[in-house]
Amino acid sequence: MVIDTALLARDIGAGLATIGVAGSGVGIGNLFGAFVSASGRNPAARDRLFRDVLLGFALTEAIALFALIIAFLILFA
Repeated sequence: MVIDTALLARDIGAGLATIGVAGSGVGIGNLFGAFVSASGRNPAARDRLFRDVLLGFALTEAIALFALIIAFLILFA
């Protein structure tokens, strides 16, 4: 059985690049969990908090997309 080290390194590199996607998922969960807690404590500030949450969600999701693009580039480029 012959193992091609270039293919193995490519697959391992793509797998490591997807760690950013998992970290982003954890970050989004923390973000919305904190929003629910904060809006429960101060319902009057809910609208202003939600605007900030959407900005944080967009920035966190962008990190996940960048990590996914890097993984695809490693695999298919």
